Amino acid sequence: MKKIITVLCAFAAAISFSISYAQGPQGPSMQGRQGEPAAPGLEYCLRLNVALGQSYSVGETPKGMRNIVPITGGTFEGNLPGKELKGEIIPGGADYQMSSGGRTEIEAIYCIKTDDGVIIHVRNCGIIAMGEGMYFRCAPKFEAPADSKYAWMNNSLFLCQPSFGGAGGGITLDVWRVK
Repeated sequence: MKKIITVLCAFAAAISFSISYAQGPQGPSMQGRQGEPAAPGLEYCLRLNVALGQSYSVGETPKGMRNIVPITGGTFEGNLPGKELKGEIIPGGADYQMSSGGRTEIEAIYCIKTDDGVIIHVRNCGIIAMGEGMYFRCAPKFEAPADSKYAWMNNSLFLCQPSFGGAGGGITLDVWRVK
């Protein structure tokens, strides 16, 4: 009997904790439809103006049409509170694209160099889908030195909205950090 009472008390405590945790310090975190959690917030982080070279094609592969777009340079700038970002995009990276059936998967791999000389590796994966308009979104991952003031980028998720028409026929990437 003692075991049953102990288990019931532990269960009641877990339910009470779960309810108070879900409500958070400001009360319930539910918005919209009942039971739907609040969406995570986004914080504007930076803009990359990426210069692109002439694309070339591997051709049709078993997975689709493979195209490569060289990344030839560019600049970036952003300003989160206490986290200023500014510098150049190092030439030599590329955007690897795989297209099939009106959908293109992209994976851009390159490095950026901050004004204070820190090199940060970037891997930006996303999709371009044609249909009712064009859907084009990506999720960049930044890999900064662990001992740098940019190490916070290693522990954050990012989303970006690319747009064409950058300087010299390049692409502009507006990047948000998921809070």
